[in-house]
Amino acid sequence: MARHTDAVCKLCRTEGQKLFLKGERCMTPKCAVERRAYPPGMHGRKSGFKRKVSDYSRQLREKQKARRIYGIMERQFRRYFAAASRSKAPPARRCWCCWAALR
Repeated sequence: MARHTDAVCKLCRTEGQKLFLKGERCMTPKCAVERRAYPPGMHGRKSGFKRKVSDYSRQLREKQKARRIYGIMERQFRRYFAAASRSKAPPARRCWCCWAALR
């Protein structure tokens, strides 16, 4: 099974909030989100033009956040969601149960 091996603090900074991927370090002032409150990368600090956030981009950010918290890839995420959609329980509750087993 594939997994993300890059710096996890970059993921928190991309989302703009703490995802608690490093455990205790996220509770301290050493957390990267507190130290550098801007997105990673070459254009991260740019404070110029800011685009309007669409509904699609908001949904995508939430999906990416869930994937990163549980450490699963896109294809695996889709399979879990498809299985949850087929079950009798509400899809969100079923997905939550599948992902909780991963942690």
